[in-house]
Amino acid sequence: MPHASYTEAERAAIYRVIYERRDMRHFLPNAIDPELLTRLLQAAHHAPSVGFMQPWRFIRITESELRIKIHALVEQERIATAQALNEREDEFMKLKVEGILDCGEILIAALCEQREKHIFGRRTLPEMDVASLSCAIQNMWLAARAEGIGMGWVSMFEPTALKTLLAMPEDSQPLAILCLGHVASFYDKPMLEQQHWAERQTLNSLLFENSWNTPCR
Repeated sequence: MPHASYTEAERAAIYRVIYERRDMRHFLPNAIDPELLTRLLQAAHHAPSVGFMQPWRFIRITESELRIKIHALVEQERIATAQALNEREDEFMKLKVEGILDCGEILIAALCEQREKHIFGRRTLPEMDVASLSCAIQNMWLAARAEGIGMGWVSMFEPTALKTLLAMPEDSQPLAILCLGHVASFYDKPMLEQQHWAERQTLNSLLFENSWNTPCR
């Protein structure tokens, strides 16, 4: 058989890392080994991308003062988000939504500049560059979990402010602040589920057949 499936143990490992991946907020201060960080970045770089455009760019934050400034941007948006939630404001403010000052590594995941020249697969769906970068982030997330490294995706920031802070090109776009680091343990369930913020929906409620809202038989 020319394209044999993986062994049962290998398949089990793949599904395990998918189900046990967590959006982490609690980190230990230990540094990440440089070779391990390179492996995680290589995993991201081997993600699929529409038209093979590879739109991902990663900025490693190594200056402590810059990390503090990034945290301040996130804190500003955290407060604004809480206020926008109205009756859930107090509940939201009790959640830990990032670990920027605690984790071993900070990476800014961004879309490259001059993306308009990439029209293969994007002529009618230009947002596929975002989808491609998201695949790279997911690759890194799964690889990190397999390596026993926690990772958290922080999206609470004002993009223009972060671009200015990092001297990014005008037509580039930051999409995520990624916190990576060693952890004492991984959450048994997604943290927002543990905190009763939301629950995972059933697959059947999200799966349709032939037309919208038509349940699969």
